[in-house]
Amino acid sequence: MTASYFFGYGSLVNHSTHSYENAYPARLNGWRREWCHTSLRPIAFLTAAPDKSCAIDGLIAHVPGDDWGALDAREFAYTRVLSTANVTHPVIDPIEIAVYTTRHDIGVSADTRLPILLSYLDVVVQGYLQQFGEQGVADFFATTTGWDAPILHDRANPQYPRHRVLSKAETALVDQHLAALGAKFIS
Repeated sequence: MTASYFFGYGSLVNHSTHSYENAYPARLNGWRREWCHTSLRPIAFLTAAPDKSCAIDGLIAHVPGDDWGALDAREFAYTRVLSTANVTHPVIDPIEIAVYTTRHDIGVSADTRLPILLSYLDVVVQGYLQQFGEQGVADFFATTTGWDAPILHDRANPQYPRHRVLSKAETALVDQHLAALGAKFIS
């Protein structure tokens, strides 16, 4: 029997945002991350987009009993696509792996750049730091596009429902990478 897994490349890399077990570091080949701006959400969020010249790190995790309902509800702005052949991972048993991606035909106008929640980005970076170390964080920033969107500085009053408190070192790491990108903050 083939087990079902998802490939997480954003907040799902942070184990504290979900209860899915049997999670393993993995790499999705032929894809990149980008900040997505659609009419489905009032903020920017990460999506995966095909890009033959790129590969992104993340986690795969088992979906018990193939019950995708809760995860599909969490990822409501996405389409789940099978991507087993593109993922390298340490699992020996046969598995199928799905990745969540957005439909680009539901975007907002090209001149609209919805803000990125800093509280969301903090959770993502914390997960990458825990799973892949500082080099993994640097790779996350390097393999993600769309950093021209404004960053909503909401750490004092987090809007992201699964936000986490970062240590001073984690906060400094996020801020260092955003400064290197010349990120524009709004409040």
